[in-house]
Amino acid sequence: MAYMDLFIEHVNGLPDYLIYFFLGLSAFLENLIPPMPGDMVTAFGAFMVGTGRLGFSGVYTTTTLGSLLGFMSLFWIGERLGRRFFIVRDYRFFKKEDIRKAEQWFRKYGYLIVSLNRFLPGIRSVISITSGISGLRTSLVALLALISCALWNLVWIALGYSLGNNWKVVESEISSIFARYNLIIFSIFILLLLIFIIRKISSR
Repeated sequence: MAYMDLFIEHVNGLPDYLIYFFLGLSAFLENLIPPMPGDMVTAFGAFMVGTGRLGFSGVYTTTTLGSLLGFMSLFWIGERLGRRFFIVRDYRFFKKEDIRKAEQWFRKYGYLIVSLNRFLPGIRSVISITSGISGLRTSLVALLALISCALWNLVWIALGYSLGNNWKVVESEISSIFARYNLIIFSIFILLLLIFIIRKISSR
C-alpha cells in the first residue's frame, strides 16, 4: 500500500475534531512557515468532504479561520516590532528586499493588496508583515483578509470536492492547476514590474 494510502487510512481513524484541528492548524502555520503546502492541505480537506468523512462547513470554517489567524498573527508581529526589526535582521523568509518592495506597493495599494493576499502565493507572509509595519487599520485589514481567505478557500475546497474521492487524481489535478496559476501570477508580476521600470526611465 502506498504511503499516501496509509496516511489516509490513519487519518480516517482519527476523531473528526482532530482532523478539523489539523486542517485549521495547517492553514494557520502556512502563513508563519511559507514553504508549508497549506493549499494542498485544504484540498485534502475537500477530498475528505468528497469521501463523506467530513462536512463541507467544518472544513471551510476551520481552514478559513486558520488562514485568517495566521495572517493577523504576522500583521500584529509587524505592527509590534516595526520596520527596522525586519530590515536589520533580513530573515530568510522575510528578506529586507521583499519588505522594501512590498512597502512601495503598499504606499499606493495597501488595502487592495491585503484583499488579494490569498491569491498571491509566495508573498502572503510578506504582505501580512508589511501591512502591520505600514500602520494600516487593524479592523479593516482583518475584514479584507477574512474576505480573501473565505473566497480562496471556497475555490480550493470546491475544486477538490469536484474532482471526486480519489486522492491521486485530486492531488495530480490540483498540483497541475496550481503550477499554471503560479506561472500566470508570476508573468503578470514581471509585466507590471517592467511597466513600472519603463515609466520610471521615461519620467527621467
